[in-house]
Amino acid sequence: MTSFSGARVLITGGLGFIGSHLARSLVQDGAHVTVVDSLIPQYGGNLFNVHDIADRIQVNVTDVRDPHAMAYLIQGKDFLFNLAGQTSHIDSMTDPINDLEINAAAQLSILEACRKTNPAVKTVFASTRQLYGKPDYLPVDEKHPIRPVDVNGINKWAGEYYHLLYNNVYGLRACALRLTNTYGPAMRVKDARQTFLGIWIRRAVQGEPFDVFGDGTQLRDFNYVDDVVDALRLAALDPKADGEVFNLGGEERIRLKDLAALLVDVNGKGDYRIVPFPPERKNIDIGDYYGDFGKIQRALGWSPRVPLRDGLKRCLDYYSAHGDKYW
Repeated sequence: MTSFSGARVLITGGLGFIGSHLARSLVQDGAHVTVVDSLIPQYGGNLFNVHDIADRIQVNVTDVRDPHAMAYLIQGKDFLFNLAGQTSHIDSMTDPINDLEINAAAQLSILEACRKTNPAVKTVFASTRQLYGKPDYLPVDEKHPIRPVDVNGINKWAGEYYHLLYNNVYGLRACALRLTNTYGPAMRVKDARQTFLGIWIRRAVQGEPFDVFGDGTQLRDFNYVDDVVDALRLAALDPKADGEVFNLGGEERIRLKDLAALLVDVNGKGDYRIVPFPPERKNIDIGDYYGDFGKIQRALGWSPRVPLRDGLKRCLDYYSAHGDKYW
């Protein structure tokens, strides 16, 4: 297929942050969208994320670890955006078996269902830059050694490579995008399970100080959610993506203390504190990171478009209006 008009699409994690934005984009293009989400409280699914398109999508509340439900839902679909996952690095260390079940075992089960019931489906898997671990060089490209520093990185790497294996061995068209710090409206902000920036934004909106761990000099890059949705769509439609792994990344690299100052400036109020790392976070911190996204730029024509200041302003406006649905 060359467009999503009339396409039958399944999005796992579709009531979550990125999944809901993707669903909205696909519906606008005329796709028939089914979203799957467990709505387990700590994973970020929220029915309010799709309140404006609820009558235009099919919602199935189920867990991706249910092989029978997934085998049924995959049948007849043209595209599978596999976004469901356990994203908390700390939770992966305190409950590693749960992380293994969601980020690795469930991915293998989903791919088996595709192989047996719908081998024609195109699958795009949301992977993570966390699997690189502490970088040897910057910017980090896809040739960088894989050295995860936490259980989450190991399991996401396994989930990613299951997709590539099934592409290479069974011809099940699949690719993976290694996401960096994705932010935007509808991200989880009640805690730092999804991203530290979420809790920064919540506290800024509420006029409370927020904490920057370490000395604040760590470099990071960020992608606004609309840019990530663009990358997912391109990867699904372009056959050049089949069997490939692509880094995403931002053109703006910023130290965390400068990001904190920017957030306060855009918000027009608030404050932040530089505090020592909690021990459980210090042990898995990766230091500086920013990605080289040249491969996806050359292959698929993707580049990030939303400047960091603009993206932060959109987030602050959104949570100022709808914070009661997320706190």
